[in-house]
Amino acid sequence: MDKQGFWKRLQERLQHTYRLVVMNNETFQEVGSYKLNLLNLYILLSSFAVVFAVVIWMLIAYTPLHKYMPGYGKGSNNEEVQGLLRKVDNLEKELTTYRVYSESIRKVLVGDVTTEDDVPKANPVIQDTLGAMSLDPSQEEVALREEVELDEIGEIAREPRTTNLPGANARLEQMYFTPPVNGEISADFMPDKKHYGVDILAAKNTPIKAAMDGYVFLSDWTLETGNTIGIQHANNTITFYKHNSELLKKAGSYVKAGEAVAIIGNTGTMSNGPHLHFELWYKGKPVNPTEYIDF
Repeated sequence: MDKQGFWKRLQERLQHTYRLVVMNNETFQEVGSYKLNLLNLYILLSSFAVVFAVVIWMLIAYTPLHKYMPGYGKGSNNEEVQGLLRKVDNLEKELTTYRVYSESIRKVLVGDVTTEDDVPKANPVIQDTLGAMSLDPSQEEVALREEVELDEIGEIAREPRTTNLPGANARLEQMYFTPPVNGEISADFMPDKKHYGVDILAAKNTPIKAAMDGYVFLSDWTLETGNTIGIQHANNTITFYKHNSELLKKAGSYVKAGEAVAIIGNTGTMSNGPHLHFELWYKGKPVNPTEYIDF
């Protein structure tokens, strides 16, 4: 009986009618009056909850928000992640290659290169021991050695870049250099302070000339030296022309002595005014250019 009485009382309460009156607080004027009961209020709140749930579902289903929902669209997310991982791997490989290239260029620019003097000499005792242990070569080995020798001779014949340069096999004192630019020397050769060349002042837009015949092996920009040109000459001789405003030759070009290769400038963080930083390297070591060139 009590249970039936509870449901009856609840039903009566739901059907009781109430009036919601909105009045002006100062004038007590009635602004609006609304008739409602608990059943209508329950239906209104339920309808609002259903509409809100539908709107949220549509936002998740038909907008990019579903990408941020855990477990929703998992397959497409995996494909995108795999694509991003592949791009990251490619970028890491390119970055590693760029670092190796930059380190090689840095060693060339600062003179940190391996020369003949840095290579350890072979132990003659070990060589004699190996020679005593050597056996007579077979006919197949003799034929293979002859083939390798012919290939080496062919390579030398196809690569006349340094052996045909003027002044090959000559000492540095016997080589003639053309001044890359004429002007006042503002900074001398100071290898103890890592200044491996001389700074020459000249007017704006002055062309920089090649000191000797050779091949351009470097024509690029660096943060410290700006636009830089490097030329390989005969007899293991290299010249560098740094801080240029413009480069006139590309890597691989052959230039003649006195030919313009760049325009004087003020590029790079190590430059504080228009000038040419000129370096002369011989057999992997920097030398004082003023001892061989009259600027």
